[in-house]
Amino acid sequence: MTDFIIRKLPYDLSSHAGLALVGQYLKRINFSALVDPKFPVRSGVANSDIVRSYLGLLCLGKNDFDAIESFRTDAFFMRSLGLKTVPSSPTLRQRMNAQALDWFDLAAELNTALLSSRINGQPIDFGRLPCGYTALDIDTFAMDNSGTTKELVGRTYAGVDGYCPLAAYLGTEGYCLELALRPGTQHSASESEYNLERVLPMAASLVDTPLLVRADSGFCSLKLMRAICAQGQGRKHAMAFIIKWNPRTTPVETIAAKRNADPTVQWCLERQGKRFCVWQEALALQGVGTQKCPARRIYRLTERTINKHGQPLLLPEYVLEGWTTTLDASFEPAQVIALYCDHATHEQFHSEFKSDMDLERLPSGKFDTNYLVCQLAAVAMNLLRLIGQHTLNEPGSPVRHKAKRRRIKTVLQELMFKAARLIRHAGQLVLGMGRNDGAFEVFAMHYGQLRGT
Repeated sequence: MTDFIIRKLPYDLSSHAGLALVGQYLKRINFSALVDPKFPVRSGVANSDIVRSYLGLLCLGKNDFDAIESFRTDAFFMRSLGLKTVPSSPTLRQRMNAQALDWFDLAAELNTALLSSRINGQPIDFGRLPCGYTALDIDTFAMDNSGTTKELVGRTYAGVDGYCPLAAYLGTEGYCLELALRPGTQHSASESEYNLERVLPMAASLVDTPLLVRADSGFCSLKLMRAICAQGQGRKHAMAFIIKWNPRTTPVETIAAKRNADPTVQWCLERQGKRFCVWQEALALQGVGTQKCPARRIYRLTERTINKHGQPLLLPEYVLEGWTTTLDASFEPAQVIALYCDHATHEQFHSEFKSDMDLERLPSGKFDTNYLVCQLAAVAMNLLRLIGQHTLNEPGSPVRHKAKRRRIKTVLQELMFKAARLIRHAGQLVLGMGRNDGAFEVFAMHYGQLRGT
């Protein structure tokens, strides 16, 4: 084993060269012009520098305000993000506490500007479904903040004390349009129509295809269905939904007895001891659906006489599921069910927020400040997603298994936490990387795309 001599070198090194790409994205959307004219300050650190600094922290997987202190003397952090001043931890905390309410709509503006931009002359590929629709997946998830006295922390459906934010993801690649923080005790469907009022127009403006809103049974609400249909009226492209039905007090055994007694019912044998049947019915829901695409519900009844362990059951076990949709009749029941099953992919996006970006335990004791943190985290996730999608699937990217999408953790490891040296030469700043850097080719390529377009 070699004994090394530890020495402090007389030049600037950075372990997070990926911030250069983040800075170029913010420069492309003219970040300062979106923030400073609306929120000017008489003296001190500009509000654009406050938001930009915090976005930089989030893009490095840090959300604690104190984390900014290690970057205050970092010349690369300041120059890569275009900062005039790196705020101190108290300044960052106090400004976000003071401006939280005023900045609620700022994240949506930043997201719209970012996701509307073109990379190398091409619009962002959000990833459409094989059926031609672009999915908009909406769901809530639990953030464990137990053991704290933070404002509005409550008992969540997951059995932990924390929050239940609502997330909306556009397309199959996982671009986040909104991460709206909610108290832990708030039901999924409660006040969600206000989120839809913001998210649906934003999604419709970003894609040139029909939209398919997908949600689980927690959103099985007539009010929400009407809100989606109202947003879809008068738009160039269709807007449909698939929402899983909540059976509530439906008599499953009675329905099963009727299906078993009907000789015209076709049962499909999935395995020995397990079979199912599928049917649909039209729904007369006022304000939901159109004459061309009326609302309907797909049902699937599953009968088990042998459990998954091979143990025969004394009595058959029945499970009734349903999906309410406004997709037209050309979509067969099996296709509707398959489209909803694909909705489960969004659970991976939840985990990227909580684990990859280390956002499960929020930094402030104030609910409004934590709400702002979550909204800015959606912007940071999109920045990291854009970087990953335009680099890590290219021919010169580091060796990885084939995939359509790279996790945020991979983007952080391969591109954000990249060693580089900041060199000042001939009046220019050079970002030097090692000769053994496997991602240099795609890094340089994407940086050139952002600078030249």
